[in-house]
Amino acid sequence: MEQEVECCPSGLSVPLASDDAAELARAFDALGDPVRLRLLSMLAAAPSGEICVCDLVGPLGRTQGTVSHHLKVLGEAGLVHGERRGKWVWYSLDRDRLAALRDAIEPARVASEAG
Repeated sequence: MEQEVECCPSGLSVPLASDDAAELARAFDALGDPVRLRLLSMLAAAPSGEICVCDLVGPLGRTQGTVSHHLKVLGEAGLVHGERRGKWVWYSLDRDRLAALRDAIEPARVASEAG
């Protein structure tokens, strides 16, 4: 009788739970638009760590309504935070949330840093 041999050791150390995958998918989906990626890039480069929505309209070449819509999508995904100050809203990145997204697709790095 022939002995069954495994093809190779599993490369999966800890599979992603369904709920975690759904939450991450919502955030990654929010990143699937060039305008939103540019917004994140601009916020990441902001010397003070935040930018007024009024300063995002010109560089993006979009209306304030369009920029606000994209910021709302990013906010609902937990990637940015907005703080109203008078007439304007100032936005900043949620760097912890962005790090969690990076860690979800780079688990080996997280494991090596923990050990």
